[in-house]
Amino acid sequence: MRIFIFLYLLVVPTLLFSQEKNASKNNLDMNTKYSSITDTVKKKKAKIATIDQYQIITLEHDTTYVDTSLTLKSAYKQNHLRKDTFGLLPFSNIGQTYNTLQYSLTSFSPYPEIGFKGKHFNYMEADEIRYYSAATPLTELFFNTTINKGQNVDSFLTLNVSKNLNFSIAYKGLRSEGDYINQLVSAGNFRFTTSYATTDRRYAINAHYTYQDILNEENGGITTTSDFESDNKDYKNRQRLQVFLTDAESFLKGRRLFFDHAFRINPRNASNNLYVTHQLNYENKFYEYKQPTVTSSIKTATNTLQVQRFGDSYLTSNINDQTRFEKLYNRVGLTYENTLLGKFNFFIDDYRSNYEYNRIIVFAPDSIIPNHLYLQINNFGAQYEYQKNKWNGRFFYSRSITNQSLSDLDAKLRYNLNDKIKFDFRYRNINKLPNNNYNLYQSSWVAYNWANNFKNEKINSLSAEVLTPWVNLQAHYSVLKDHLYFRDKTTATQKDSLIQIIEPAQYGNAINYLEIKANKEFKFGKFALDNTFLYQKVDQSDLILNVPDFVTRNTLYYSTYFFKKALYIQTGFTFNYFTKYYGDSYNPVVSEFFVQTDKKIGDFATFDFFVNARIRQTRFYLKAEHFNAAFSQSNYYSDPNNPYRDFVIRFGLVWNFFQ
Repeated sequence: MRIFIFLYLLVVPTLLFSQEKNASKNNLDMNTKYSSITDTVKKKKAKIATIDQYQIITLEHDTTYVDTSLTLKSAYKQNHLRKDTFGLLPFSNIGQTYNTLQYSLTSFSPYPEIGFKGKHFNYMEADEIRYYSAATPLTELFFNTTINKGQNVDSFLTLNVSKNLNFSIAYKGLRSEGDYINQLVSAGNFRFTTSYATTDRRYAINAHYTYQDILNEENGGITTTSDFESDNKDYKNRQRLQVFLTDAESFLKGRRLFFDHAFRINPRNASNNLYVTHQLNYENKFYEYKQPTVTSSIKTATNTLQVQRFGDSYLTSNINDQTRFEKLYNRVGLTYENTLLGKFNFFIDDYRSNYEYNRIIVFAPDSIIPNHLYLQINNFGAQYEYQKNKWNGRFFYSRSITNQSLSDLDAKLRYNLNDKIKFDFRYRNINKLPNNNYNLYQSSWVAYNWANNFKNEKINSLSAEVLTPWVNLQAHYSVLKDHLYFRDKTTATQKDSLIQIIEPAQYGNAINYLEIKANKEFKFGKFALDNTFLYQKVDQSDLILNVPDFVTRNTLYYSTYFFKKALYIQTGFTFNYFTKYYGDSYNPVVSEFFVQTDKKIGDFATFDFFVNARIRQTRFYLKAEHFNAAFSQSNYYSDPNNPYRDFVIRFGLVWNFFQ
């Protein structure tokens, strides 16, 4: 009821104030060069800003425009990550980690990062930050309800203080209580960006600063899956289900300062230009795992077990494991640009990182866990960009000149046959260093201490995408060598005692991965059916890389206008399904997924009912998620011990202001 009252209070004022107003003759004209695209008061000399003057610019200088339309694709992005999450399987609470159903969504960098990948789905990396150019100030407000108490908001403001200088500031905040014991999520992502270019474009800079923190209460999953799957109505109150951990939590925070700028040596822009380029990325991260109560009391049908979930511990209480990571990356280059030949960039870079703990652990004279990993890597490389007629390509190569073996080859090519038919090709060959938490980790849990010297991972991938009015097709093929992963090393006796021990490992054999993905929308008058199908095949000697063979999402919906086209509505149903497979399990100590072959998950369907509406630049979203859970068996999991989300009704909106 509160949702419908809130929707009414938002819709009615929007309809009322959308009427055209007459300007008073006594009003002072305070207009600048542009009027907003939503201004209804027309001035004789005012220039009306068009939508293409509200630009969104990526780090690679690709430009798109602000989109205030209501489409099914925008509805798919109405979530905490603000992107389509097809191929990702969320846990029951918003802001928790995701299990990866589509392996090609995994991103790679040749440089070592801190690790703890399960905490980074909501962490915005440098290449995910966008820069802006706006004819008039632009504001976007995002809101979504959460699971039980909490809220999910994202507020954004950008403006050009002059034609050449833009600022933007944004903050995304989340607090969600969740349905289960010890599952609270609290996260914040602050972003500040600026873009500047001289009038003659001789100098240009994009820069940003971010501060991000992600706190998750960690319950380690439910202890007795049979209680969850039973028809006992008492367990429909998920707070009655026992969990492994009642007061543990993980915390990740990071700060980043980033600059990317270029200076043209020749004073005037010509058919031949020479630039000096520089990129700086300074970032520090802090990861912490806390568990005040080391021993958990777990009730069974016959007695109460005292369980130390992760084995023996050095401490009897108040575990507090802390990891610090700091990196500094500088790249200096020289770019030659020719209007006929394209753009050539040659560069050298310097990467330095320090990953550290505040102690050294000595198991024996010949078994020592050090307290830090320090790396300094220098690379040389080149990038070529070409854009002519229907062809657009970017080819990148870098290789280390220091002792570490490191290389990255990335070739992208696009051919635009016309406005509706496009072909994309990409080849990637990476020789990457392991993330730091594979080679070094320290913990108060005895089994969670290691010091390794793994070989580099080698990843070869080839992908193609065809966009047509009839169907969109994607194909991806990867060959993985020396693949790094976390494995379950728990003995049978330990499993009987509900203990979970994992460790990093490297797979010596090759893994071949094939993916085919298709998307097509069929329209029948005001009805439409949107379909996305994913097929995956893995060729490997052992079960290391595990994904479902088949994933699908199908949406049937109806669209129409009301109130003389002032209100646009979409309503329908979404069906999601993936086949059974040995889904990776999540470990909260290291915030990583590990390979397990004890239990399969999947083979359950979820149905969502939604109503989406648009009034001018405001979009409303009302969804009944997984409503079939109210009358179906509880056999749905995100990993072997963590159930998938129950039936929940959620409301959200996105509101744009062009001032």
